[in-house]
Amino acid sequence: MKIVLVCNAGMSTSVLVQKMLKSAEAKGIDAEIDAYSIEVLEETLENSKVDCILVGPQIRHMMPNVEKLASGVCPVALIDMRNYGTINGEAVLTQALDLINN
Repeated sequence: MKIVLVCNAGMSTSVLVQKMLKSAEAKGIDAEIDAYSIEVLEETLENSKVDCILVGPQIRHMMPNVEKLASGVCPVALIDMRNYGTINGEAVLTQALDLINN
């Protein structure tokens, strides 16, 4: 499965991605998790199958744009601000899995 995190420059989510990958590995979940800037999201969606997109709370104002780009492709959700702020990879992974499975 491919989970995409979107933020301003793709940098602030890199630590969260690593924690999510570690949590997925511990649970035996085969997941590709990457962080991208909002500027390359459209290209990412065109070039690979994406199962869900999670948007960083610092760009919540971009949710309508992300939802429009992902319409008919995959579900989109805003990352919980507390989980993002505490870099809670396990909780954000759970959010992504719930989004994919519902």
